[in-house]
Amino acid sequence: MTNAQSLERYERYLTEVKKASNNTLSSYLRDVRQLGEYLVANTEVALDTATEDDLAEYIEALRAKGKSVSTVSRAIASLKNFYQFLLEEHVVDALPTGKLVPDKATQKLPQILSSQEVDLLLEQPQCVDMKGYRDKAMLELLYATGIRVSELISLNITDVDLGSAVIHCKKKDKVRAIPLYPKAVMALSEYIEFIRPQMIATPDEQSLFVNISGERMSRQGFWKIIKHYQQKAGIEKTITPHTLRHSFAAHLLENGADLHSIQEMLGHADISSTQVYSQLVKKQLKDVYSKAHPRA
Repeated sequence: MTNAQSLERYERYLTEVKKASNNTLSSYLRDVRQLGEYLVANTEVALDTATEDDLAEYIEALRAKGKSVSTVSRAIASLKNFYQFLLEEHVVDALPTGKLVPDKATQKLPQILSSQEVDLLLEQPQCVDMKGYRDKAMLELLYATGIRVSELISLNITDVDLGSAVIHCKKKDKVRAIPLYPKAVMALSEYIEFIRPQMIATPDEQSLFVNISGERMSRQGFWKIIKHYQQKAGIEKTITPHTLRHSFAAHLLENGADLHSIQEMLGHADISSTQVYSQLVKKQLKDVYSKAHPRA
């Protein structure tokens, strides 16, 4: 079987059987495609005839190029998944991934903003035009709820219940209700009542947040918005679309919220994903102690 045929079958499996997300699909296929390109350039074997040694040499080549631990670990996970598929399809007789062991690395803690930095960022959108009102509502909502950016831009107007001060965030077949603080309710109310009707391209548009063309906001569009306000606020920390989500969780934990409540609001399936914020808060306390204690 050619490499192209192997990739085609694998893509069909990920799409039709595993129902993989676009990001997962792209990541897995890219990692396997890069292995195929390496094999073509350096060996005489194909993806379905590669040996343990071939794969081990490829991973070592990635390390030699200075690829990060996370990149190498992701590549190993992708290749293991691919060859498990080939085994189940009886394309290979045995798994050639036995020598692939990811590097051990300490978990990198997410960077968060301080409460003062969050306040500074949220103060940047000026409610003097439609864009300002919309951006204010988006940033307030993101910090109020801790939802993912993909969830933010997927929200529909019907997902907002201002009377109860909650939003309903849908992910696959699950819906979670997340409360809103008063300033977020006010920002959303002003945007929904006065601004959104002027921005939407058609009266039947369902998207909560729209771009200047009146259509659903894209992830790339929001990325540009948050980078703009970071620069305007003069915040030197690197802010990604996930930074307000991480800050939301850490600040709740600092102020006494329990992990299970935070887990539910974040939509984490496993509590271990939420426990990283405990480590983050503990690290911050240690840093404060080291700087402030006279004998530290």
